[in-house]
Amino acid sequence: MLQTDERELRLIEYFENKGFKSDNVNGFKVITEYGSVVDEVESLYRGVGLRNASHFGIIELKGKDVMDFLHRISTNSIKDLPKEGVRNTLFISEKGRIIGLTTLLNFEDYQLLFCDRHSKPFVLAWLKKYVIADDVQVNDANGKYNLLELRGPQADSFVTMICGNVVNDMKPDSFKIIHFENLLFFLAKITDERGHNKFWMLGDFENAKRLIEYMQENKGPFNFNLVGENAFNIYRVEMGIPAAPGELNSDYNPHEAGLIDYIDFNKGCYIGQEVIARLQTYDKVQRQLTGVRFSNQDITGEQLSIYNGGEEIGKITSTVNSVKFNELIGLAYVKKGFLNYKEQLIAKNGKGNAQNISLNSLPFTK
Repeated sequence: MLQTDERELRLIEYFENKGFKSDNVNGFKVITEYGSVVDEVESLYRGVGLRNASHFGIIELKGKDVMDFLHRISTNSIKDLPKEGVRNTLFISEKGRIIGLTTLLNFEDYQLLFCDRHSKPFVLAWLKKYVIADDVQVNDANGKYNLLELRGPQADSFVTMICGNVVNDMKPDSFKIIHFENLLFFLAKITDERGHNKFWMLGDFENAKRLIEYMQENKGPFNFNLVGENAFNIYRVEMGIPAAPGELNSDYNPHEAGLIDYIDFNKGCYIGQEVIARLQTYDKVQRQLTGVRFSNQDITGEQLSIYNGGEEIGKITSTVNSVKFNELIGLAYVKKGFLNYKEQLIAKNGKGNAQNISLNSLPFTK
């Protein structure tokens, strides 16, 4: 069972004391709503949203062999990552299945690896399994840091207003230390899943709390909102962003999840490389992540399967009531031969309840 570090709870309790809703998700607390879910989602599309992402899995690595070690066992090129550089990389099994999608920040003397909290135990175990003679120390760093995330089309302008022109001087996928107004934190400019900038702000509890208050007090003309996990999950599905545990787990490979941008096909060997290369070379990918639209919103069940007649052709991995489209939508892995299928299909849960669905390309659009 995943656990919440007591130090993590300080920021959650700060928000709870302000009357915001929290919930326990598989053993750790998150803030689910800050007010209007509709307004929160709207800020991600048209303004700027601030999300408390401190529940992410955070792993600290130290030692002179860390960069070479990560380069050998993950999918992306790591050894050339400069100081204050940021890079996404995947850990996959010998069979090419997903263990975890991670984001690496290189502080030179140490490195921080961020992943979905559901993936963290698997990533930790995988790292420790392969540290043999390397000078690499792997430590659980949750509770040591607080992570805030800014997204939305106004994010660049908003961060520049808050932090100054240093933001404009930053290259994509890099970070800097920021010190102003008695605030001290690391600011990372990261290319998100759709090619836009998002920003991470990393600091201790006191700086994170003061930074949140500073942004709320100085939001100016921006459409700025705090964004809870309910709103973010709706946005995530609408945008077709895979996440653990639904889409990113050991049942699927990076090709199926649409994560090949995080694979360096020229770097040489890494764990699972032969499988991934064979899938790429011989076009052997059997299924792919896509969107689904439901005919109504009354179907329930932990596991929904997709059928064409009597043939099972896919699994639905996430469902949300879309704010943007006012309907039930979801993400699903579907056999490649059906990706452009225009006819209605059937979704069934474990109790045999069924309804019509249709497939939809990602991200969802009208």
